[in-house]
Amino acid sequence: MPDSLPPDSVGLVEPQTLHFDEPLALASGQTLPHYDLVVETYGTLNADRSNAVLICHALSGHHHAAGYHSLDERKPGWWDRCIGPGKPIDTNRFFVVSLNNLGGCHGSTGPTSTNPDTGHCYGPDFPVVTVKDWVNSQAHLADRLGIKQWAAVVGGSLGGMQALQWSLSYPDRLRHAVVIASTPRLTAQNIAFNEVARKAITSDPEFFDGRYADHNATPRRGLMLARMVGHITYLSDASMGEKFGRELREEAYKFGYDAEFQVESYLRYQGERFSETFDANTYLLMTRALDYFDPAYDYDNNLAAAMSQARCEFLVLSFSTDWRFTPARSEELVNAMIAARRKVSYAEIDAPWGHDAFLIPTPRYEDIFTAYMDRVAREVQQ
Repeated sequence: MPDSLPPDSVGLVEPQTLHFDEPLALASGQTLPHYDLVVETYGTLNADRSNAVLICHALSGHHHAAGYHSLDERKPGWWDRCIGPGKPIDTNRFFVVSLNNLGGCHGSTGPTSTNPDTGHCYGPDFPVVTVKDWVNSQAHLADRLGIKQWAAVVGGSLGGMQALQWSLSYPDRLRHAVVIASTPRLTAQNIAFNEVARKAITSDPEFFDGRYADHNATPRRGLMLARMVGHITYLSDASMGEKFGRELREEAYKFGYDAEFQVESYLRYQGERFSETFDANTYLLMTRALDYFDPAYDYDNNLAAAMSQARCEFLVLSFSTDWRFTPARSEELVNAMIAARRKVSYAEIDAPWGHDAFLIPTPRYEDIFTAYMDRVAREVQQ
């Protein structure tokens, strides 16, 4: 942490917990009688409440998108590079809302919350939620904040799916959707990766059919393996090669199975750290939400018919080395938007970091993102 806050930081921020008493009907047929959402806000809401931007997070994300919780915090929020004064999402011009989704493990109601029916934590009894369910809860959040229409809904990866779903579920409640490094639905390969990750967790002896909290246990090994598998898919071969190559931790082979290569050590570290901060049932829930997302499903698998429901304008961005959600998937989405006569801007960014590139501003990425959000801001000021 620097001695003073950077001038382009939103500064010290404090999360808020908002309670909702109205029942939320879920796609699964179950209902949450009430729930909490943890949110952070940055910037100032203007008089007519027209400059609000919603940030939707990816699988392991949360509400802390920008700024610092304390002067001792080592790193800022997960998207601090893009949110703040003079940044693509300029908090001098926008009121930014970031939340932890339902089912999360960072304060919003989820598997680690208390089940009102039992007095114990939900654990595996927390209902499976979908991207549609998240968007419905976010609409209640907008109502609570007095925001009738978002200037933009923005997200990367799973967050991009939410931005896309907003345009279909509430077409009149957003003017722009920014869909970054995302896809209109997972490929079979992506579903397979998610299943391997889930199997790693559920096979852990400490999982106890999801009731590990009742046993004062945590399936750390399963979570670690799930994160290691996921992390490999977020990076490109080139970026891993550039960062680690075949470098050994020491000079000679040890002819054993401990971490000898730097990349092995890195993956183990990432997995161990993740297993200490993330909930296993939440990981299962989030990956299943990814699997289920498919806007075309309700339109006889016709994505263009689905996109004809939208009214907003779109920015779609993909990254050349993203093999998890390839540019081809973004192009499929853009072609459906064009067929549906929606207004869409699209760019494929040449970046070497794979899927994680959406978190790492490169000059072209930052220029395009900034230019688009500048147009959104100018519309607000008119």
